[in-house]
Amino acid sequence: MSRAGLRRTVSRAGLRRTGNKARHVAVALPRWVYVPALIGCTFVVLPLIAMLVATDWSNFLPLITSESSRAALALSLRTSLASTVVVLVIGVPMALVFARSRLPGLSVLRSLVLLPLVLPPVVGGIALLYTFGRKGLLGETFEVLGIQIAFTTTAVVIAQTFVALPFLVISLEGALRTAGERYEAVAATLGARPTTVLRRVTIPLVLPGLVSGAVLAFARALGEFGATLTFAGSLQGVTRTLPLEIYLQREVDPDAAVALSLLLVVVAALVVLAARGRAIGGAP
Repeated sequence: MSRAGLRRTVSRAGLRRTGNKARHVAVALPRWVYVPALIGCTFVVLPLIAMLVATDWSNFLPLITSESSRAALALSLRTSLASTVVVLVIGVPMALVFARSRLPGLSVLRSLVLLPLVLPPVVGGIALLYTFGRKGLLGETFEVLGIQIAFTTTAVVIAQTFVALPFLVISLEGALRTAGERYEAVAATLGARPTTVLRRVTIPLVLPGLVSGAVLAFARALGEFGATLTFAGSLQGVTRTLPLEIYLQREVDPDAAVALSLLLVVVAALVVLAARGRAIGGAP
């Protein structure tokens, strides 16, 4: 059958109806697809199993509840929550502009905003250091005002925000494009102001995508290492987050490093599962 004939056949099949409802036919996957899929799953799951095997379970609780570990975990949770709030405040408007605006040069700006997705985190840390550091682009101005950002807890939040922001933007922008503009157009036709349309129509419509993006941004912030180390340093109780603590423990106490790594994996897995469950629950 030719390609055009196949398209016509698929189109006719899609138009068949039973009563008022469309007939949904399950499409089987080619059997060979399961082989690389299984290899991919094994590639991801096997290192996690190796970590479970290597964990010193008899001393697991003491290892993850030491003073330095508790301080690092608490700092990671606080800064990740703070950076997620910042991501929401600036990321939601950015996604709205990218998805709904027709401003010139927007595609170039969008590419730059999403650049941290592919940049090595240490490069992001260097960029932040030369922006907010003492000799940086804005750092000298802050220094005159008596404000120091680099190597402080604020620097941790900034580094986490820098790497996590694209996750919210790309997730919410995708949800906005999928939802379309028809409901917003109807609300505007009925006389609703733009802010009312945004609050009463747009945000509720894309709420699952917004929640998923926020949760993924939190997870990314929680696991941030390179930009934090470069821009904020590793001061216990100030800038030493859980990934930095794991890195340091790897040199002096490998058992503690494995235990803390497993703890971080569990937290990240719970976050991803929560985001996945919320996305499925919000799906029509």
